[in-house]
Amino acid sequence: MLRLKVIACDVLRREISYLSSRSPCYVDTTFLPQGLHENPDKLRAFLAEEIEKANGSFPYQLFEKKISYDYIILAYGLCDNSIVGLKSLNIPLAVPKAHDCITMILGSKERYTELFNEYPGTFWYSRGWIERSLQPGKERYEITYKSYVDKYGDDNAEYLMEMEQGWFKSYNRAFFINWECLGNSDFYRSFTKESADYLKWNFSEEQGSPSLLEKMLKGEFNESEVLIVPPGKAIAPSFDTEIIRQE
Repeated sequence: MLRLKVIACDVLRREISYLSSRSPCYVDTTFLPQGLHENPDKLRAFLAEEIEKANGSFPYQLFEKKISYDYIILAYGLCDNSIVGLKSLNIPLAVPKAHDCITMILGSKERYTELFNEYPGTFWYSRGWIERSLQPGKERYEITYKSYVDKYGDDNAEYLMEMEQGWFKSYNRAFFINWECLGNSDFYRSFTKESADYLKWNFSEEQGSPSLLEKMLKGEFNESEVLIVPPGKAIAPSFDTEIIRQE
């Protein structure tokens, strides 16, 4: 049985937890807080720390012979170069060839590129993003506005909300990525539709695919989908359709 250490963003908690429960491998997962990608240097430091911990030892030493993980799965995309330069001392890294977590929810970098090109101005919604962040919509507006009023007063809050809403102008579509296998789809679909209506955006839904994450959590690493980084080697951007490469 392969022993896999997974380091992942919390927005993938439902997907990874579901697939881990069905994996034939031992899967030990650490979820890091959503939002760290907004500061790539900070996220990189967190990831480096978790990789170092995983290299220390397997947490359950039940045998006289010391054992370790077989792979460290870094369930992150390139994420504004947050993973660039990361390396592992003793254990190979397995890293999806992805720009961000949306690729992993959709199931492939090819599908991500296809939808990205077909629907410019898309803001993605998924279970994890809806649960663990304030997605654009009525709830975000009301919570943010109240926070500004409490801190800066009514007049300043109005101005700040204009600035807050300004970056939404580059978007025109709320796109819900659904994994039916996770259940309760109606709630997340309705949330996305209501957000689209509030923002006067279009609404779309796409059936995501567990394929990429499922294979990784089974210890199946397809070269076209996953980069295996040997111990001592670092992750680097490839600046092409492969997205990442070994440095």
